[in-house]
Amino acid sequence: MLGFYLLVIMSPDNGIGSFWVQMTGSTLTFSFEGLVVASVIYSLPFMVQPLQNAFETVGSGPMEAAASLRATPLNAFFTVAIPLSARGFVTAVVLTFAHTVGEFGVVLMVGGNIPEETRVISIAIYENVETLQYAAAHSLSITLLVFSFVVLLAVYSLNRRFPIRIH
Repeated sequence: MLGFYLLVIMSPDNGIGSFWVQMTGSTLTFSFEGLVVASVIYSLPFMVQPLQNAFETVGSGPMEAAASLRATPLNAFFTVAIPLSARGFVTAVVLTFAHTVGEFGVVLMVGGNIPEETRVISIAIYENVETLQYAAAHSLSITLLVFSFVVLLAVYSLNRRFPIRIH
C-alpha cells in the first residue's frame, strides 16, 4: 500500500515527482534515487524508536547542566545530547539499513527490477525462486544472512568497546 502511494506521489505527473524532474531532469520512479527516498520513508519508524530511547536515556540532567553554562538549546543538543546518544544513532542506522536491505514490496513498486539500476538483493532472491533457480536464491540468501550477522556483531562489539560515559 505504501509503495503504491509513493509511486503515485513520485510520478512525474504529481507535485514531488514533477519538481524532481524539473530540478534533475530524471524521474524518481524506477530510479536509484527513488529507491533511496522510498526506503528512507518506509524505514523511518525503525530509526525513530532507537533514537527516542537514546535521548530518553540521556535524561534532562546533562541538558540542564549545559543550559546552566549558557548553552542555547540547539548548542546543547549538538554538543551534549547527540554525543551522549551516539550508540542510539549507530543502532538506528544499522536497524534502518538492515530493514531496507531486506525490503521487497516498496522497493519493487517504486524501483521495479531494472538490471544495473534498481535491482536489489531481495528482488533477485525472489526472481531466482520464481524461476526455480534455488541454488542461486540460496547463495544470495546465505550471503545476506551472513552479512546481517557480521554487521550486528560489529555494532555489538563497537558498543561494548566504546561505551558512552557521562562524567
